[in-house]
Amino acid sequence: MARLVILGAGVAGHTAASFARSWLGKEHDVIVVSPNSFYNWIPSNVWVGVGKMAPEQVVTPLRPIYDKAGIDFRQAKATTLHPEGDPVEGRPYVDVEYTEPGKTGLKEHITYDFLINATGPKLNFSATEGLGPAKNSLSVCTVGHAKQAAAALAESIGRMRRGERQRFLIGTGHGLCTCQGAAIEYLFNLDHILREEGVRDRAELHWLSNEYELGDFGMGGMHIRHGGYISHSKGLTESLLAERGVHWHLRAHTKAVEPGVVHYETVEGTEHKLAFDFAMLIPPFGGVDLRAFDYTREEITSRLFNRAGFMLVDGDYTPRPYQEWSPRDWPRTYQNPLYPNMYAAGIAFAPSHGMSKPTQAPNGTQIFPTPPRTGQPSATIAKAVAATIVESIKHGVTEPSHTASMAEIGAACVASVGCGWLSGLAVAMAVYPIVPDFERYPRFGRDTNLSFAEIGLAGHWIKYALQLMFLHKVRQRLGWRLIPE
Repeated sequence: MARLVILGAGVAGHTAASFARSWLGKEHDVIVVSPNSFYNWIPSNVWVGVGKMAPEQVVTPLRPIYDKAGIDFRQAKATTLHPEGDPVEGRPYVDVEYTEPGKTGLKEHITYDFLINATGPKLNFSATEGLGPAKNSLSVCTVGHAKQAAAALAESIGRMRRGERQRFLIGTGHGLCTCQGAAIEYLFNLDHILREEGVRDRAELHWLSNEYELGDFGMGGMHIRHGGYISHSKGLTESLLAERGVHWHLRAHTKAVEPGVVHYETVEGTEHKLAFDFAMLIPPFGGVDLRAFDYTREEITSRLFNRAGFMLVDGDYTPRPYQEWSPRDWPRTYQNPLYPNMYAAGIAFAPSHGMSKPTQAPNGTQIFPTPPRTGQPSATIAKAVAATIVESIKHGVTEPSHTASMAEIGAACVASVGCGWLSGLAVAMAVYPIVPDFERYPRFGRDTNLSFAEIGLAGHWIKYALQLMFLHKVRQRLGWRLIPE
């Protein structure tokens, strides 16, 4: 009997657990460790954050799903890894601390034969002074944060109805943030709801971003087919912001957030401050602070994780200038090079390098988007990792048998520009490959026949349908395996 332990139950962790359980015989154990009792469909948090959707519509309890599937669920957080075990235990194990009511604080170590680190990100609000819902800005990174943002927005709308003006600041809360997509979706939905409420004329909207140019999104920008032409994402994004009367501030590192004031510096070395009444700024991501020890109890965390806390896998992490980076540097199997029974998937793995050109202020502050690894790529990677482990367990395969390099797969995204059955809009887009490859596609780095974007009401319907479809898949209802990642 073999035991697979999966840390995390988000897009990557839940995908890996669902397929591994489906493919493995009942004689093998699949254990999921997650501090949360529910699954959050994060792409719809932007709708919760503007009050267009109830929190209950974007979450679903995990335990009933796992009980029915035969997955052992532990509501706990992983604290330390012991990939060599110890002289007494022998088998590798992970220490966990329970977060489940009635068990809070209890500790356990769980042995494993294979482990997938799919812990997702640590929302590193502490990287910027005053950043975060517990301090001076809002977030939509969790459903709880989104609910808080919706309440603050309702208060701002009430003030505008009474004749007050409000300044809204949306964007990135640090110079190395990723996931600009969620922030800009929130910006567009904010503009949409303010127009619906008849108060847009009393609102001033500002976009604050660490992007060098609009439309970078941590992917170095992209050339896409749109309206019958090949155009750059900068033009599309600039058009959407200009049409909505949004002011934008680029190449910015948020240094501090005080009550009602944000301080930021730019790549050019200038210092700025901007007053606000409402600020939703996403934090930078980090690893979840897992520590690792060898069998002698000597700490080996730095050998397993990079400085940001993401797990090192089979990518090439050799430092080199931006111009010398290659798509071939990116991980393909997500297997840890020191411990072949350990893998990472989703945001938990360390990217080899960024896709956006690194830039820094004269004082050395780095200001550029770090690479996104969310959504479809996370699920695709997790499924490949699960398939490799299942073949290792069932057939004794010793080398990783499935790959999912972000330089070899594409991704589709539907970005909301406003929520409404008759008035909503969304941009449906796809890129291939995710990591630009100028060796294969010298002109644009991507295949323009497979990279496109279209905007319209149908996109909004598709985005809502995707929520229903993927929550159906998460709940493992009839035909869930047929729904693609």
